[in-house]
Amino acid sequence: MDFEQRHAIITGGSSGIGKATACRLASLGAQITIIARNPNQLALAVQDIEAARATPQQQVIGLSADVADHLALSQAINDAIAQIGPPDLLITAAGIAHPGYFGDIGLDVFERTMAVNYFGSLYALKTVLPIMQKRHQGHLVLLSSGAGLIGLFGYTPYSPSKFALRGLAESLRGELRHSGVGLSIVYPPDTDTPQLQAENRTKPQETKAITATAALWSAEQVAQTIIKGIQRQQFVITPGVEMTLLAKLHSILAPALNGYFDRIVARTQAKMLTADAATPPHINPP
Repeated sequence: MDFEQRHAIITGGSSGIGKATACRLASLGAQITIIARNPNQLALAVQDIEAARATPQQQVIGLSADVADHLALSQAINDAIAQIGPPDLLITAAGIAHPGYFGDIGLDVFERTMAVNYFGSLYALKTVLPIMQKRHQGHLVLLSSGAGLIGLFGYTPYSPSKFALRGLAESLRGELRHSGVGLSIVYPPDTDTPQLQAENRTKPQETKAITATAALWSAEQVAQTIIKGIQRQQFVITPGVEMTLLAKLHSILAPALNGYFDRIVARTQAKMLTADAATPPHINPP
């Protein structure tokens, strides 16, 4: 795909992978719409994306909407179309994660995570895809995660939402095969973003030990891989060797990986018990 003067709509485009991809696309000549909830963060992101443009004539707009609100998201997308034109590219990068122990996480977290990560992408697709199908052109990109290929300790709200995106993409792929509309699903590894920083505040120690075994990517590196994947019309986009192997061999690798993760969890829990035992009890003064 040639991105010059193409209209790219990116949910979650005010930070992280979404913003990095928007900047990269702007540098390649695209017109950009980013959608996110926080108006102040949107305004700052628009400035950064404008600074990355190939030419001053490229339009960059930021629209505030909660992707979990179908009507609000549809209205934002329609407003973008009214201002810039029909979408040539949709990237659903909006996502949240709240790791923790299953028993400590409220149902509201599970519901909100699914609402943003899965339904937020679904709502965007339902609004944009009919327009692309009518024009027989366009490309859809769903951001899943490595945690959408194998379930991880501590990610009981997050992994199912990313597995759901995988199921949606694999089911939809055949329908779109001869429609002129491309489809990609991305499985990023751990990426240095504000979301990851937020995750680290609630991650169990076992989860931190597991994720510490993998390399940390920058948002810009992931964005570059996404752009190359779109240009090559790849259905599965996997940044790095680890994600590539996991995407191709996840069912075969799952037993070995689960055993490996279990050993990490056991060692971490043993260290936690030892640390607790070594901590002197707190005695209130008389």
